[in-house]
Amino acid sequence: MATNSREAVGAGLPEHMTRMWRYALVLSGNRDTAEELVQAACLRALERAHQFTPGTRLDRWVFSIVHSIWLNEVRARKVRLGQGLVDADAVLVFDGLKYTEANISARQVLREVQALPEAQRETVFLVYVEGMTYREAAELLEVPIGTIMSRLAAARAKLAGLNAEAGGPPQQSNRTHG
Repeated sequence: MATNSREAVGAGLPEHMTRMWRYALVLSGNRDTAEELVQAACLRALERAHQFTPGTRLDRWVFSIVHSIWLNEVRARKVRLGQGLVDADAVLVFDGLKYTEANISARQVLREVQALPEAQRETVFLVYVEGMTYREAAELLEVPIGTIMSRLAAARAKLAGLNAEAGGPPQQSNRTHG
């Protein structure tokens, strides 16, 4: 068992690499960018290992690092493109939802989830794929819990609408607010 922060981070990072990469891919939508994001997050986690409290959730801590680096990159990209400083919430939302064909396959569903606005897609990933509670996702994304609930409801409505167009049964949610 690791006895200090540096040892805890160094020993725990490898087991979270796959999940970090999936999260980075959800954020960036690009494999190469996701790889760079994970590398930067690992480097930052090791550099700032003293900030980690052993015995707490390392995965949540490194996810917050991935998220922070991504937001910084998005902001920097906007400045480089001459668009000036932007609000993070404005950057994390974009329009454009693709519609599925009559029969929805797993690949098509994943494509539709990927086409959700980034804030909704990221929230769906954290809650439904990573199993975070609404509160944990809200803390990681630094938004109110009501925003998490709103994003999930909007994402479910969009996906249910696609399902209805494809002739499928309406979807129901059993998620608790944890």
